[in-house]
Amino acid sequence: MSQEKYIGMDVHQATISVAVMDAGGKLIMECLLETKAATIVEFIRGLHGTLSLTFEEGTSAAWLHDLLQPHVSRLVVCDPRKAALLKEGNKSDRIDARKLAELLRTNQLKAVYHEEHGIRALKELGRSYLTITKDVTRVMNRIKALYRSWGIPCSGTRVYAPRHRAEWLAKIVEPGVRVRAEHSYQQLDSLQPLRLQARRELLRESSQHPAVKLLRQIPSIGPIRAALLVALLQTPHRFRTKRQLWAYSGFAVETHDSGEYRYVRGKLQRNRERITVRGLNHNHNKDVKNLFKSAAITRPGPLYDCYVARVEKGMRPTMARLTLARKIAAITLTIWKKGVSFDPKHLHRQAA
Repeated sequence: MSQEKYIGMDVHQATISVAVMDAGGKLIMECLLETKAATIVEFIRGLHGTLSLTFEEGTSAAWLHDLLQPHVSRLVVCDPRKAALLKEGNKSDRIDARKLAELLRTNQLKAVYHEEHGIRALKELGRSYLTITKDVTRVMNRIKALYRSWGIPCSGTRVYAPRHRAEWLAKIVEPGVRVRAEHSYQQLDSLQPLRLQARRELLRESSQHPAVKLLRQIPSIGPIRAALLVALLQTPHRFRTKRQLWAYSGFAVETHDSGEYRYVRGKLQRNRERITVRGLNHNHNKDVKNLFKSAAITRPGPLYDCYVARVEKGMRPTMARLTLARKIAAITLTIWKKGVSFDPKHLHRQAA
């Protein structure tokens, strides 16, 4: 008799709904657990046999992954966006747990990468830096939006400079709006030193990782971008080829096709005229995409020459920049995987 058990967990802040199925798909247990480490581990230890467990990617996913991985044979942190069955029919915690267990049993879940490669500190510092940077950008956008809403032109960065603030605030006639602008400036002043501190801590931690030094050889990949790439990607071996990295970075082309084949004079042929390109894939890591796209805006050098050559051949600047970003991603993967130095010849290879 098979001793395999498939466990689906619907995780929430206070409770976890659990469903356990056997290899034949029969529901053998349901329960409600408190979201506490000791309670969860005690429940898992009480089950016998070969255990496979799944739950959705979310706020507690990283904590639960590290907590439960030593206690089960297989652990899948699934991507809820790629589990269509979870959105169909009635919805409740019990139903979701059952559906997760069933999808795990039939191997229909798309896993989200969760592994430890000794870069946990760098990963958290990278997240901190990115979050604070986004907060700074958001406040700066609010300041400019405030001036524009009252018909005051505010192009450039002078509007943020402390020595020019009195001049800019004087342009606002409405007292309430002026106070609102002062509050935004105060928020900006508190975030900017915090961003510099997060940057210093990120660079200090990144100096301990050899992969950062390798990636810094690539033109336009400076110390910050190299540190963030290592923090976000963790390891190059999670991507079998450059195409997997392109899909993760949002550079993969989506195509829709139907009626692919037809008979011509009694022979089966593929109808290539029906393929429709739908643009780049939407399910991707936005931070990684921003890193590679920002690296594709380069100063004079081999990368810039590659961009100019494509524009001169008639390629649109936006497509040339996308092509260059994909090349940078491919070169990053090659250098990181093989531990080799950057070679400008990589830019002229079709498969970098």
